[in-house]
Amino acid sequence: MDRQASTYILANRRHGTLYTGVTSNLVRRVWEHKNDFVEGFTRRYQIHSLVYYEMHSTIYEAISREKQIKAGSRKTKIVLIEAFNPSWTDLYPGLLSND
Repeated sequence: MDRQASTYILANRRHGTLYTGVTSNLVRRVWEHKNDFVEGFTRRYQIHSLVYYEMHSTIYEAISREKQIKAGSRKTKIVLIEAFNPSWTDLYPGLLSND
């Protein structure tokens, strides 16, 4: 799972501040967010919990999906998260156990 294109959403708490991103290495990128290696929005608002992700065949598909998610409303993002992860559990530990 380390080197696969992904689109993801992080949150600082249930129904809190959301961040949507794209990466070719989900485990590494979320680790960077959790440890505040990423300057800016996620550090400022302490957005560290992985609440949603999708895996894609190519980085181009992942970028396209990221743009689609970002263009949607906050309500649409919450519906997406709650369909995938109703309890808003941090999914990062599960990524580590899949390695």
